[in-house]
Amino acid sequence: MGVIEKYAHLLPVTEKTPRITLGEGSTPLVHVDNISKLLGIELWAKLEGCNPSGSFKDRGMVMAVAKALEDGAKALVCASTGNTSASAAAYAAAAGVPCYVLLPAGKVALGKLAQALMYGATVVAVKGNFDRALEMARSAAESKGFAIVNSVNPYRLWGQRSGAWEICEALGRVPDWHAIPVGNAGNISAYWAGYKQYKEIGRIDRLQRMMGFQAAGAAPLVTGKPCPNPETVATAIRIGNPVSAHLAKEAVAQSSGEFNSVTDEEILAAQKLLSSKGGLFAEPASCAPLAGLIKLKNEGRLPAGITVTMILTGNGLKDPDTAMSQVGRPIEIGDNIDELLEVMRG
Repeated sequence: MGVIEKYAHLLPVTEKTPRITLGEGSTPLVHVDNISKLLGIELWAKLEGCNPSGSFKDRGMVMAVAKALEDGAKALVCASTGNTSASAAAYAAAAGVPCYVLLPAGKVALGKLAQALMYGATVVAVKGNFDRALEMARSAAESKGFAIVNSVNPYRLWGQRSGAWEICEALGRVPDWHAIPVGNAGNISAYWAGYKQYKEIGRIDRLQRMMGFQAAGAAPLVTGKPCPNPETVATAIRIGNPVSAHLAKEAVAQSSGEFNSVTDEEILAAQKLLSSKGGLFAEPASCAPLAGLIKLKNEGRLPAGITVTMILTGNGLKDPDTAMSQVGRPIEIGDNIDELLEVMRG
């Protein structure tokens, strides 16, 4: 059962809304035992890389595409740092409509580019950053009458609320902190709206702090001003002028939360720690929250014993090149047992 069917009573769907699905949602919430002990908290990871296209984008994309089809859209358009393009292309393929994706040239991880192309989208590499690509996508969508499926599309954020509902259902309560990477700032806004909606209908009795983490080279919500030339190894959050900044600021302010930034070095160290000590492989952007929690712990600002949900927004296989840059190569031996046993001695 996908997001629309499972949560139709909480979403703006009608009898005419197609119940399309690729099996999105219902992703695992995993207690990260070793890292919980290291940080002195109860840390839970929401594995959004288990969605059909490998990222959280599918939750919102299914809603955006369903409503676009309901309204008679003939094609989809989006700008992307990678995950949106993969998700849009996947759901366009399932729905049988064309999809046009604009990517900042040379700035998208190979795994995500491969997905968009394999799903059959028309991929356009723009010689500019994501913010410029989004401007172009919005103009083109308006000119052609196509549906834009970036997070400027309100149905995207509605669908993404479902992650908050699943967390509450899995925990049986609300966490103390919700830690999440922030790029275009739609997801932190959607989770906050989802938590608030659940409180309004009496499913939870309080709300949590929203803790947003950005890469230091693309941290406009931390610095308080746009970043015209964003740069970070965490390509999914390499965005200098978030379109949903105002919503994210509201979420953080209303929840008494914070925005924090972490360096690329801290992000990559967190990615390796999460994999080697937690058994979870997530793309770099997903590891910004863990890097931030470690930073706060070192600064004495992480309360002991709190329950924290951490959103791992995308699968580590989205960006294998970055992962391989951190680890050694396989040990090569001949085809004899003595060499193997020698390796195993070490």
